Amino acid sequence: MQSTIIQIGNSKGVRLPKDVLTLSGIKKNIEIKVKRGEIRILPMKENKAVDDFAIASEESFAKDWLRPEEEEAWKIYQ
Repeated sequence: MQSTIIQIGNSKGVRLPKDVLTLSGIKKNIEIKVKRGEIRILPMKENKAVDDFAIASEESFAKDWLRPEEEEAWKIYQ
């Protein structure tokens, strides 16, 4: 299946057809895993607390992305 990255407010996103979500077993909460050249969207495991995941994500985001050199590096994609 092919799709296109679209503008959603100040972010970018991909629309997922209902059938794709049904087949994947994804209901509401997801886990996103990223490695070079790949983004994986997985259903959130039942034993993970959403709040813990959100806190860990925010801490990681702040440490890895909120640096001046990151802002400069991403300017070429805007």
